[in-house]
Amino acid sequence: MEITPITITELNKYIKDKIAADEFLQNVYIKGEISNFKNHYTGHLYFTLKDENSLIKCIMFKGYAERLKFTPKDRNEGRSIWYCICF
Repeated sequence: MEITPITITELNKYIKDKIAADEFLQNVYIKGEISNFKNHYTGHLYFTLKDENSLIKCIMFKGYAERLKFTPKDRNEGRSIWYCICF
């Protein structure tokens, strides 16, 4: 069996299409703890959301970060609405 690699663009389009087609994934509530928080000089926020068993590495772009009503920091816990965008 020959393996045919796909491009990064093809993979991102596939993931984006799957998320767009799944109503459950359109707006997801996530409860977790913030760790590895970095407020980058560009205004983007880099952090990890985690629970006892898993983690997700995240970026919040400047436009969204400017609208936050709280200042994220390590060990913040809470629920948020996250919209996943794949490029």
